[in-house]
Amino acid sequence: MATAQAGPARPAAARARRGPLAALRARPAAAKLLLLALVAAVAVPLVHGRWGGGIWPAALTADLSGPLGDVTDWIVSNRDSHPLFLYFFGHISNAVVLSVRGVYLVLLALGWAGVTVLAAVAWRAAGIRLALTAAGSFLVCGLLGMWVPTMQTLALMTVAVLASVVLGLLLGLAAGLSDRVFRVLRPVLDTMQVLPAFAYLLPVVLVFGIGVPGAVLATVVYAAPPMARLTALGLRGADAGVMEAVTSLGATGRQRLLSARLPLARKELLLGLNQTIMMALSMAVIASVIGAGGLGDRVYQALSSVDVGAALAAGIPIVLLAVVLDRTTEAAGRRIGAEPTGPALLRGWRGWTLAAAVTAAAAVAGRVAGGQVWPDDLTVAIAGPVNTAKDWMVDHLYTGVPVVGGTADLASHFTSGVLNPLRGGLTGLPWWSVLLIVAALAWTIGTWRTAATAVLAMAAIGVLGVWEPSMDTLSQVIAAVAVTLVIGFGVAVGAARSERLERLLRPVLDVFQTMPQFVYLIPVVALFGVGRAPAAAAAVVYALPAVIRITTQGLRGVDPAAMECARSLGATPGQQLRQVQIPLARPSLLLAVNQAVVLVLAVVIIGGLVGSGALGYDVVFGLAQGDLATGLVAGAAIVCLGLMLDRVTQPTTRRQRQES
Repeated sequence: MATAQAGPARPAAARARRGPLAALRARPAAAKLLLLALVAAVAVPLVHGRWGGGIWPAALTADLSGPLGDVTDWIVSNRDSHPLFLYFFGHISNAVVLSVRGVYLVLLALGWAGVTVLAAVAWRAAGIRLALTAAGSFLVCGLLGMWVPTMQTLALMTVAVLASVVLGLLLGLAAGLSDRVFRVLRPVLDTMQVLPAFAYLLPVVLVFGIGVPGAVLATVVYAAPPMARLTALGLRGADAGVMEAVTSLGATGRQRLLSARLPLARKELLLGLNQTIMMALSMAVIASVIGAGGLGDRVYQALSSVDVGAALAAGIPIVLLAVVLDRTTEAAGRRIGAEPTGPALLRGWRGWTLAAAVTAAAAVAGRVAGGQVWPDDLTVAIAGPVNTAKDWMVDHLYTGVPVVGGTADLASHFTSGVLNPLRGGLTGLPWWSVLLIVAALAWTIGTWRTAATAVLAMAAIGVLGVWEPSMDTLSQVIAAVAVTLVIGFGVAVGAARSERLERLLRPVLDVFQTMPQFVYLIPVVALFGVGRAPAAAAAVVYALPAVIRITTQGLRGVDPAAMECARSLGATPGQQLRQVQIPLARPSLLLAVNQAVVLVLAVVIIGGLVGSGALGYDVVFGLAQGDLATGLVAGAAIVCLGLMLDRVTQPTTRRQRQES
């Protein structure tokens, strides 16, 4: 009997004898924090005794104005004679100009009738309903008096989107098939997408000059990362069982990629194409600052005279272009591999031949009738009514609203209750304590490399000499990201459960994501005033669509077998969400968080135009004054903030890397 009782007593005795080291091994997060606390206990007194104070010490800053000024002078002096510019950048510039001009000449040759019919024959790839939508969208562009600017923007965006998709696919393939490449490309993609467009517009102008090449390059840098990220996500998330089955059949690496990985990642690839189109078109106005022309130039000119109606008249065609391109490419993607439908006469090459013939006939008929450009007498002016509506909103919503007081009061409460405390807390912390907090957050959810990267990014901000404005910008970003995630996740859960809600939200999200930030910037300022609150509101509006789309896609893409199993066990919808969908959709949710941070930071520059100050103002000032040092230093600080926020929000443990 004694022997029988001794057996179960041993594990309890072993647990009692377990020392503190064994307990820490069982809790790695606690062990990391304890080690960090020990390091801080030794390092903080030394750092405080050496430099002291809470502000980043001037002895640890580097002045880059001199070297960057020398670079600017060298580029200006050698731009017309150095072989690098003549035989490398020059050929790139010529190729871009020829491509855009070729597409534009084709569109002009087709005329408004040919282009409209060409959009209508999209039924061959996307169906009758989308064909009618496409034709109607181009007709609306003509009715608004924006036909020629629309063709200019369409030509430029066609080249930019194609280049972005090709570059994104290549980078995504490399990152999706190799863990090492994924780790290397991750900060590169962060930099490409987080660096404000205004920050690299000045170097682009220095190298390529004012015009189309610089605009296309800036658009590609901004629009390619989503395609690369989502391609890598789709390839790395391929079903392990399918891949094992394909491998067991003796398929080569190329066969596994073409027959298994890419088909399984089709949803992510189509979503990446969607995001690339949206972000490329959202750059239309910013690219117009350096001579892109088209619709963006019309928006920019209208806003410079505070004419919201004229800006909206040019902004609507941008949204319509995005809707047409997005819907057509998505529908064509869904039909890949599906059984052909419709009359047999219109299938295969016969259908494409008929579409080409109808388009050519419409183009010829339009040219004969003298209708190469949309007739001026068939336009509708909407600027006046829109400006009247804007004035009414300002008069009735800005102040005096019962209970809430008005939008001005909401902005004031948000600034005093959220933004000011955050800014005061971050700027009041000693610089070394900020580094410790960043290290603790990054190391808790990741590895020591993750923590080191985050700390070095924050330290680089101090070395650049922009610590205080960076803390101000960080407070605005944290507030805007928090609001974006709360609203975005809530809406995405509803959209994931209801296909009808998703269909209703889709055009709304298209409008918010493709409407240039400059268009809704003036209504936001008119309703909320000038300051940091309207900048945060603009950032939320811009980042929200991507968060909702990616989160909805992730929740709806959860394995149906897992959902059916949960329902068969009697799980409630809330339990299914918390215990099945969220854990299985974790990669997509983390990507949504990443995109929220990236897109909010991208609008920091817009905030600099409406009184948010901090780094956004420095970037705008640098571009306006031709000051490469001020603009690039502020832009680099924004990139460092984005890199730090990415590392403290994206888990990167060894275990997760192995699972991916």
